[in-house]
Amino acid sequence: MRSTFPQLLLDHAAQRPTAAAMREKEYGIWQTTTWADMLALVRELACGLHQAGLRRHEHMIVVGSNRPRLYATMLAAQSLGAIPVPLYQDAVANECVFPINNAEVRFAVVEDQEQVDKMLEIREQCPQLQHVFYDDPRGLRNYDEPGLAAVDELLGSGRAFAQVHPQFFTDEVAKAKPDDVAAMFFTSGTTGNPKGVVHTHFTLLNRADVGARFDKLGPTDEVLAYLPPAWIGQNIFSYAQWLAAGYVVNCPESAATVTIDLKEVGPTYYFAPPRVFEGLLTSVMIRMEDAGALKRKMFHYFMDVARKVGPQKMDGKTVGFGDNLLYALGNLFVYGPLRNTLGFSRVRVAYTAGEAIGPDLFSFYRSIGINLKQLYGSTETAVFVCLQPDHEARADTVGVPCEGVEIKLADNGELLVKSPGLLKEYYKNPKATAEVLSEDGWYHTSDAGFIDAHGHLKIIDRVKDVGRIKGGANDGAMFAPKYVENKLKFFSHIKEVVAFGDQRDRVCVMINIDFDAVGNWAERRNLPYAGYTDLAQKPEVYQLIKECIEKVNADLAQDTLLAGSQVSRFLVLHKELDADDGELTRTNKVRRGFIGDKYGVLVDALYGNKTEQFIETVVKFEDGRTGSVSATLKLDDTQTFAPVKAAA
Repeated sequence: MRSTFPQLLLDHAAQRPTAAAMREKEYGIWQTTTWADMLALVRELACGLHQAGLRRHEHMIVVGSNRPRLYATMLAAQSLGAIPVPLYQDAVANECVFPINNAEVRFAVVEDQEQVDKMLEIREQCPQLQHVFYDDPRGLRNYDEPGLAAVDELLGSGRAFAQVHPQFFTDEVAKAKPDDVAAMFFTSGTTGNPKGVVHTHFTLLNRADVGARFDKLGPTDEVLAYLPPAWIGQNIFSYAQWLAAGYVVNCPESAATVTIDLKEVGPTYYFAPPRVFEGLLTSVMIRMEDAGALKRKMFHYFMDVARKVGPQKMDGKTVGFGDNLLYALGNLFVYGPLRNTLGFSRVRVAYTAGEAIGPDLFSFYRSIGINLKQLYGSTETAVFVCLQPDHEARADTVGVPCEGVEIKLADNGELLVKSPGLLKEYYKNPKATAEVLSEDGWYHTSDAGFIDAHGHLKIIDRVKDVGRIKGGANDGAMFAPKYVENKLKFFSHIKEVVAFGDQRDRVCVMINIDFDAVGNWAERRNLPYAGYTDLAQKPEVYQLIKECIEKVNADLAQDTLLAGSQVSRFLVLHKELDADDGELTRTNKVRRGFIGDKYGVLVDALYGNKTEQFIETVVKFEDGRTGSVSATLKLDDTQTFAPVKAAA
């Protein structure tokens, strides 16, 4: 696609001005913005930003939830040849300092008072930050800070400027070229400072267009934009593909109303990381356990039918008359109402990515008629590297290379990618750019994987994380921590896992339980508890988690390559891992090295064969205050199994 984001907006507004472009739920009512409305909004914002001093090639940060006016702001910046840089709305103030200073940002457009407060808090550290514009004025009436103004003021000045200079906007849009820089996304920064990933209009729109054509997306499709716009996955699905395919983007009222809004919108195209799909299924199963005996019996009977018949139907295979009839009855009484309860009654294509998804979870959604598939990509590749075609979706692969992509494996098993969607560079970081982009155009993904016999890609782990067991019965065995962590997270009672084992004689893990799932499990057994810390240390909960680990160990024993990665010891942490405490990235990826250092006393206790260990941890609350959580944690052993020898 040889175009730019603002040019696509002009095209849509010209071809179907009255069609819905975006909807936003406000005070419980869905408000529609047409393509003509969006163009008028972008024109006025662009003129207003120009009046305020924003210039071509300059960076501008955008911080907030998915809101039509914030999307319009990004388009307005691009219309002027400036570069929007979305930042995570849940990041603490100090996390914004490096991106703002690195990109020499003078302009910030934010959603509300919370984000304004962050910008004002770090202003002394970012002296070049001159202008902060806010969309939602609630709580800001008495703020009197230099350079602080409402987006409405931008619109007013832009409207007046546009009346005097009616050709200014279209002239500016015409200056942009597909190879110009369109946006910059900062990586999560698991080690050191985050890196600014620079993308052009062409790289983002090419991948968006390829993905849209692959799944036949068009103006009749609907999506729900509820994940952070700073994450490139959400940005591609609800911004780049929105303009490439012309479908309708719906913005929920708040994070708390997403589940309700999902049911009201009934999207046809849906994306979520596995954690969201796990949460939705957990809520269903909790409700089902509380249902009457007849409902439970019918649910379990028809789910057995679904597990047997559903995946075959989704894969386009022929099933017998009896199975078809039973599945149709199940669809009437169970699967249809269940899809409706989940908000998936109209979903035609659903994707998950970012982490491995459990086979049972994957099969569950496909068995009830939801076309759930996996994809593979990253910020640096503009998301789309591999996609699963309809009828070829499997839980253990991430699909086949999509249009324009070449992949190959390096000698160390690292996956290399060549694609039209590759980053231009890491901003102001030529050394890091040279490390990932070879002179002949191959991108080093840092992922270890291989192509299976069907041409599908399988990802094992990060290359740098794949280690070796040193000493003991499994000396020299491969250790793939992410693989182990994901297999454990497939259980609904386990929310997060941190695995250790490289250069050690065995594998040990720290577990976060899923408080809702385990809490419901405890309540049904009349097991009292006084909060997360208390519940996590119950002997019954340890036994529950131990059984999950031993099931994974038995499964790992079947794999000669990874049998040495079986878990020997574990503990359940006294607190949930949190991005605000530095333990997770803003995309909820575990910072294993940081956790290993922070909880070094627990790691030493696991490998020192202790049966309990006291720990006190400083935690940060949402309002910026700090406190501490302490507990004496139990440490337990698990059964491991001899590797199963392959048949001769």
